[in-house]
Amino acid sequence: MQFRTTYKLVTDPLGSEPKTNQEIVDRAGDHLLLTEIFRGFGVTLAHFFKEPATINYPFEKGPLSPRFRGEHALRRYPSGEERCIACKLCEAICPAQAITIEAEPRADGSRRTTRYDIDMTKCIYCGFCQEACPVDAIVEGPNFEFSTETHEELMYNKEKLLNNGDKWEAEIAASLQADHLYR
Repeated sequence: MQFRTTYKLVTDPLGSEPKTNQEIVDRAGDHLLLTEIFRGFGVTLAHFFKEPATINYPFEKGPLSPRFRGEHALRRYPSGEERCIACKLCEAICPAQAITIEAEPRADGSRRTTRYDIDMTKCIYCGFCQEACPVDAIVEGPNFEFSTETHEELMYNKEKLLNNGDKWEAEIAASLQADHLYR
């Protein structure tokens, strides 16, 4: 077994050896005058005065698209009557099976929801429930800040959904109006 005792340097750490006096002067100027550092400072200074690409999130909010899908809400008619007609299309189309609806008949023959629950831990915010609803009763509102400390708080019942709808009715109506061309 024989070990190599001499090594040959294949490349110069700084690149190829300078061949002309001009190359020697240029390389010495780059290293002695630290031009790379000043070029880097120049790039930094140029970006320093540009408008920032980020926002200060808790205090500033970015714009939301009219098609944004956030926290769910049940809407009412202007008369105060809830829009849901208990057709159960949203429950049937939900791929995560997060919606549970129970209904009872009214005196006039139409149906009325007695229970409308959404398990927000199952919801995947696909928007199928909103698209399937023939009367725009269930919508996904503009709120995206609804973190909670317990699992039970993410089980939305009919009252919570109606309160959400009452709270954001103006924003929801504007979003639906802007989105009507795509439906």
